[in-house]
Amino acid sequence: MAKPLKVGIIGGGIGGVATAVALSQRGIDYHLFERAAEFGEVGAGIQMTPNAVKVIKAFGAWDALNKVGFLPEALVGRNWDTAEETFRMPLKSDCPRLYGAEFFHVHRADLHHLLADMVDRSKVTFSIRCTGVSQTGDKAVAHFDDGSSFEADLIIGADGVRSVVRHALFGDDDPKFTGHMCYRAVVPFDSPPNFVAPEASFWLGPNSHIVTYYVNSGKAVNIVAVHETEKWVEESWNARSTKEELLADFQGWHTNIQQLFDRVEDVYRWGLFDRDPMETWSKDRITLLGDAAHPMLPFLSQGAAMAIEDAYVLAKALAALPDQLPNALQQYEKERLPRTARVQLEARERGKTYHLSSKEAQAKRDAEYREQQKKDPHAGGIKANWVYAYNATDFEPVV
Repeated sequence: MAKPLKVGIIGGGIGGVATAVALSQRGIDYHLFERAAEFGEVGAGIQMTPNAVKVIKAFGAWDALNKVGFLPEALVGRNWDTAEETFRMPLKSDCPRLYGAEFFHVHRADLHHLLADMVDRSKVTFSIRCTGVSQTGDKAVAHFDDGSSFEADLIIGADGVRSVVRHALFGDDDPKFTGHMCYRAVVPFDSPPNFVAPEASFWLGPNSHIVTYYVNSGKAVNIVAVHETEKWVEESWNARSTKEELLADFQGWHTNIQQLFDRVEDVYRWGLFDRDPMETWSKDRITLLGDAAHPMLPFLSQGAAMAIEDAYVLAKALAALPDQLPNALQQYEKERLPRTARVQLEARERGKTYHLSSKEAQAKRDAEYREQQKKDPHAGGIKANWVYAYNATDFEPVV
């Protein structure tokens, strides 16, 4: 009979709490370590696409997601100046039929909260920062800033884009500033305004694009506004900006955008940094998950979704092969590396497609969008149907 596994999770973001939920479902003992004093996420919207919602259902959290989420009618491409549609992918009516799950918009904090509610607080240590990891024989050890350590059969680094665990395993990877910076804001409304459609709207303009959609069950609008800049911008979720900076960078855009931006109060910004896909995430009894393993640009809206998929697959591999840890990690990587690498690289390409600067290039792109629309709305536009069709719950480890 296999000896029960003991797992340490570094990081309590969406990837970390999803991993705790996935391990708990399969009866695997874990302890999670989070540097913050409590669970929490910076206020911003997030797209829970069907591929991630399939895992949320498997976690038994679909009802909770449905209560706080918003079901958009469609994903729509729009001209930055005229608001003319260039593509339209039906979501609310089509996603359950085509992909086996819904497409939700949700506030990031609400998603984190519903997952964290499923985590046993006795298995969480807050206000502690991981300073490194090591391995001794058949154990992995996480070391912390208070001088303590935690020994386990496996340590999972789910500690984000500036992962301490990743650095300890593989050294610096020198992320490259892309020349893109992103504004984020959430604007509350008493009732839906007539200048924001109940859709995921992709406004494509020269050297910039904006995505708007409803969150908080339709009570607020999330804004993601990406702008190219020659100035270096730090990679931080918490760096504040101003409404004046936001308006200045998107001066002259369609009146619907101006009306929405005029109602913005709190604005955050961060620089977008890119990293190439890794060849492996694991060394012996330590592995990576989520942004620590595959940080990606936000142009396919898959950062959190990939972490949730990772969590499900890793837990299933560990449960199937508890006494064959190297084999379990190998199967985890075999399933996840090709997919996450493709998402990383295709998100990079979307950033170029969205931001074409010349009118001729934009016209050619938009004409291609319209031709694709006629053939298959789901294969055109942002071309993410292959992302949504994937089902992590179909993964079956080879025992």
